[in-house]
Amino acid sequence: MATALLILTIGIIGAADLESYQFIDRLLTLPGPGAPVIFEDTVIFTAPSSYRRVGISFAFEGYSRVYWYKKLMIPEDPAVIAAMGKKKNINPNKDSGILFHVQTIPEDIGNLDYRMVIEGLWTPDPLNPLAVRDEAGLTQSRVAIPVRAKPPSTFDAPAGSLRFTYNSAPGETITVGGTFNGWDPFMYELRETSPGVYTLTLALPPGTYQYVFFHRGERLLDPHNPNKIYTKQGMTASVAKIP
Repeated sequence: MATALLILTIGIIGAADLESYQFIDRLLTLPGPGAPVIFEDTVIFTAPSSYRRVGISFAFEGYSRVYWYKKLMIPEDPAVIAAMGKKKNINPNKDSGILFHVQTIPEDIGNLDYRMVIEGLWTPDPLNPLAVRDEAGLTQSRVAIPVRAKPPSTFDAPAGSLRFTYNSAPGETITVGGTFNGWDPFMYELRETSPGVYTLTLALPPGTYQYVFFHRGERLLDPHNPNKIYTKQGMTASVAKIP
């Protein structure tokens, strides 16, 4: 219920796999508005939902675009809904108190500098204590981005094969299926090569393949492969080609 609601709320933002249960769980654990939070290859920005309109703009884009925050809605307590009895127009969701924006971290960037637009006024982020001045003397907020290891690639594999990699909690079962095995969700299981890192190298003949990961009953796109298509069944899938 919470997963479906949050997918409808956030939609699809950038290249991150924001429909994954890990990302949704991270949103649900936010205690309230606060300083920016780095999560995987994104930064989660928050503000109080008491504001009517909040936006954010980034230095790496020359402050040429404003992204407007969304309201994080969460399911209402079933006991509260039950207490309302048969009242009409009962809203099953409630305001979490949080407005948020999720920004994919650009490649090769050390600091993510930004300014906010709160109720029509440009301002540094009041919830972020890290602020700097730009060349024009304006104060802007900053998120220091830690040095990141080069992410794995589906195509970083021996000739005639694909290397599937997925990150999750330790001790999970992750499988992959696609056009190479009739979409069987059980045939190929990834091996946990280090805590929370699952991999599988699969030798395949030349061709173009569609595939997804299967985890806890969900179909998940490959976070390490930006190539995606819609299948004939109307669902999204990752796609890779072996020359």
